[in-house]
Amino acid sequence: MPSNFDPDLKPLGIGEVRTYSLASRASKVSVGDFACPIEAKSSLADFLENLPNILAVQSLRELADRIRNAKRASKPIIWGLGGHVIKVGLAPVIIDLMSRGFVTAIAANGSVLVHDAEIAMVGSTSEDVDATLGEGAFGAAEETGQLLNSAAREGMRDGVGLGEAVGRALLALKPRHRDYSLLCASYESRIPFTAHITIGGDIAHFHPSADGAALGATSHTDFRLLAELVRRMNGGGVYLNVGSAVVLPEIFLKCVTLVRNLGHELTDITTANFDFIQSYRPLTNVVRRPTADGAGRGYSITGHHELTIPLLAAELICGTDKE
Repeated sequence: MPSNFDPDLKPLGIGEVRTYSLASRASKVSVGDFACPIEAKSSLADFLENLPNILAVQSLRELADRIRNAKRASKPIIWGLGGHVIKVGLAPVIIDLMSRGFVTAIAANGSVLVHDAEIAMVGSTSEDVDATLGEGAFGAAEETGQLLNSAAREGMRDGVGLGEAVGRALLALKPRHRDYSLLCASYESRIPFTAHITIGGDIAHFHPSADGAALGATSHTDFRLLAELVRRMNGGGVYLNVGSAVVLPEIFLKCVTLVRNLGHELTDITTANFDFIQSYRPLTNVVRRPTADGAGRGYSITGHHELTIPLLAAELICGTDKE
């Protein structure tokens, strides 16, 4: 049966299509970028070297190079952390990177304060919300609320930020597990630790000892302190957003605009977002907008923190050993 379409409508002829030699074509992937098999006796450096130099591995290597360059230039390497980073056991890795000069400041949301303090005090954290919410017991741990709220009041009294105040108060308790605490390590190393809270977003905010004025004042001090650290990023600094989908991307973007509003140049910066889902705000407020128009380079590394952060640490350390 003939076609029911317009008789003048014929399939386009392909007999005169121009072709070229495959070998002459520029391609994005070649065997030189492929992975090599892993041997049982391979070293960590061998393992990293044998990864495929494609996509995420390539981004991770480039980012590690930029972090090492920032260290050499004495530029800030700021780690913005969400509480999940603490809960998956990465504090020892970050503390080690701190001692090696790959972490020069930490910006944290409120959940980091909770989980890091509880780890330091009792060696465990992350309660079962489903089991305690029904009876109204979720978040009611006395020691956690008392520590965070008393530190906020003392910080407001002394004119210091919330992160510094909590680190100071936590160390004063001589906690049994201080070696696992970012708050303790940063305070002892005199590395800035800024805390950025949303009032009502953390368990300590509904304890009887909560003081909204103290929490607000100390967190605002930390916002201005982080803005100064961001100002110093000009010319090679790095900001890593690890596990915060909303609060820290918003805070970082406001720091960027504040710095530029005051007339300071902020170019040649590196930003990166590490998360198992690439959400709108980190991609927009950390990776893209601050580095737009030639102001720098942004990276997105997708994967679980308990895998990607040790990989970054290994790349930083092994890459340094090669230099």
